[in-house]
Amino acid sequence: MADPALSLASQPEGSTAVLVLADGSVAWGRGFGAVGEAVGEVCFNTAMTGYQEVMTDPSYASQIVTFTFPHIGNVGTNAEDMESHGVPGAVGCVVREDVTAPANFRAQGTFQEWMERQGRIGIAGVDTRALTRRIRLSGAPNAVIAHNPDGKFDLEALLEKARAWQGLEGLDLARVVSREAREEWQGSVWHLGQGYTRPEGTGRPHVVAMDFGAKDNIFRNLVKAGADVTVVPAQTSFDDIMALKPAGVFLSNGPGDPAATGAYAVPVIQKLLAADVPIFGICLGHQMLGLAAGAKTTKMNQGHRGANHPVMRNADGVVEITSMNHGFAVDNTPGSLPENVIETHVSLFDGSNCGIAIVGKKAFGVQYHPEASPGPQDSFYLFEKFVSMLG
Repeated sequence: MADPALSLASQPEGSTAVLVLADGSVAWGRGFGAVGEAVGEVCFNTAMTGYQEVMTDPSYASQIVTFTFPHIGNVGTNAEDMESHGVPGAVGCVVREDVTAPANFRAQGTFQEWMERQGRIGIAGVDTRALTRRIRLSGAPNAVIAHNPDGKFDLEALLEKARAWQGLEGLDLARVVSREAREEWQGSVWHLGQGYTRPEGTGRPHVVAMDFGAKDNIFRNLVKAGADVTVVPAQTSFDDIMALKPAGVFLSNGPGDPAATGAYAVPVIQKLLAADVPIFGICLGHQMLGLAAGAKTTKMNQGHRGANHPVMRNADGVVEITSMNHGFAVDNTPGSLPENVIETHVSLFDGSNCGIAIVGKKAFGVQYHPEASPGPQDSFYLFEKFVSMLG
């Protein structure tokens, strides 16, 4: 059933943007950023900071992000906080309060101007609590977000567009957001006053990273942990990967349905496992590692997105506060995991799978984002663990 707070029958005066859900619910607000309309799945993110990193995370391709923190945009934007360049990220965002002028010494521009340049649509003035409740109770809906300074909208046409969109299930988006050419990654993590530093030393192990829609900070953390990184497109073959003589292979995060992307990626991963190549996967890469080992993936009701998700490490009971962004998960219902797959981490929110290791192989993956951006840095040790396998 639609939430009454999202079912306004008439357009409020002064509204210049609208969010139309596929169930017919409508939320009016004030538009900012790009003018136009876009279709996607509506999700919510609970992070209090890092909205620019969120909006440029390719894992949010074809999604409309509802920020539960009410004040978004108040630190402005800058060139250093981009997690990708020139590839699709979130198509739009929903916020509670109007975006204010930036109040941060690193700001190089406003969030409104940045959204317009990036072609992303924003809507402010929405009851984000009601929208979040709607997603939690009924699942992440398909919707259209639209912005028109004249305030004129064809609601029936927008509703039809929302209902006609196929949704994320069965959709391979990795090939849309992946790099098209091989890249030798340069630069480590960011430091205040220094920017992105360059690695030091020689004889570093070589990691080949398959880009399914990676956040750049993943590669920076691999460099920080001691590796040299070559990034390759999502559809790179096993032979082409092995021709680069990798000490290990990294499987990146990315958008869409892992089963759809796995149609071409899983056979490659299975060959890497058979060749005993060390493997580390994050998010979508973690899910496809599971598929390659015989596990299954499922679509989640509302997914996990934020910078404050508690995850328990099964080996010792240590709890990590993590950054997450996923709408699919490796199925860990009783009896679902193959005997060769060990569950290493679980979510303390709902018990869903957050980590696996493959028996007899130097291969593991986590559902969360140890590179943060935004988020805590409790889990950087995973990059060090992977690099330590590459000797």
